[in-house]
Amino acid sequence: MDGAGGSALDRLRAAKGVVFDMDGVLYVGSRTLPGVQELLDALALRDKRIMLATNNSMSTPEQYVERLAAMGIVVPAEAILTSALATRDYLLRMLPPESGVFVIGMPALRAQLFADAPFYPVQYGEEQPAALVVGLDRAFDYDKLVAAHAAVRGGARFIATNADATLPTESGLVPGAGAIVAAIQTCTGQEPTVIGKPGPLLLEMAAARMGIVPGEAVMVGDRLDTDVLAGSRAGMATALVLTGVSTRDEIAGAAARPDLVVNDLPALTAALVG
Repeated sequence: MDGAGGSALDRLRAAKGVVFDMDGVLYVGSRTLPGVQELLDALALRDKRIMLATNNSMSTPEQYVERLAAMGIVVPAEAILTSALATRDYLLRMLPPESGVFVIGMPALRAQLFADAPFYPVQYGEEQPAALVVGLDRAFDYDKLVAAHAAVRGGARFIATNADATLPTESGLVPGAGAIVAAIQTCTGQEPTVIGKPGPLLLEMAAARMGIVPGEAVMVGDRLDTDVLAGSRAGMATALVLTGVSTRDEIAGAAARPDLVVNDLPALTAALVG
C-alpha cells in the first residue's frame, strides 16, 4: 500500500460510501479477484454504503447480480448503477414529461431507459425526438447514422451513455460505444453529453443513490484515465487497485493521481477499515 498521506488516508477511512468499478477491480473476465467478499462484508459491518458503477449499458443490474453471484459475489441489484440507468436519471432531470427519445443501442439499454419513465421510445421518422441516446449497438449501420444525424440536426439532445473507444472481450479489444458516438459527432458537429466515466455524472448519481454527497465517497478503480479521473472530477477520494489496466509507472503522467494505491483488495480492506 502506498500513495496516501495521513490526511488522505483519514479522508478515505471517514468516507460514508464506496463506489467500485467492476471489471479489473472485483473480477477479471470470469475470475473473482481475491478478497472481494471480505471487503464488501467489512464495509457493511461498518455501515459503509456501496455502489458498483459501470460504463456498460448492455446489461441490466439484475443480469449483473446473476453474473456476480456465479463468481461468489453477493450484491443486490439496487447497489449496481449502469450507464444506462444513469442516463435515465439524467433524462428525468432534463426532459419534459411525454418526450420522445430515439435510442441507438442494445435491448438492455432500452429496457433500463424506459422502465417506469415518463418519456417514450420513438423511431426516427415518426416524430422529431427530444433526445438521441447512444450506447454500444452491435447492429449499428449507415442508416442509423443517417437517422442520428437528422435527429441531432433537428434539435435533439445528443447524449452518450459512455465514450469508451474500445470494449474488452475474451478475444481482445473491439470497438466500443465511443466509436459510434464519434461518428455521430463528426457528421453533426455536435458535442454529446457523456454520462459515463471519465466524466463526473455517473459517479455523482452513484453518490446520490447512496444518499451522500460525492465528497463523502471513495471511488475505487483499476484505470487512471477513467475511474480515477472521474472520481477526481466528481470530488471523491480515489483509490487505484493494481489488478486491472493501469500500472504504478503510469501514475506520474496521469491527469489525476489517486489518493491511495494498493496492489490488491486485501490491501484496500486494510487501508479503508484500519
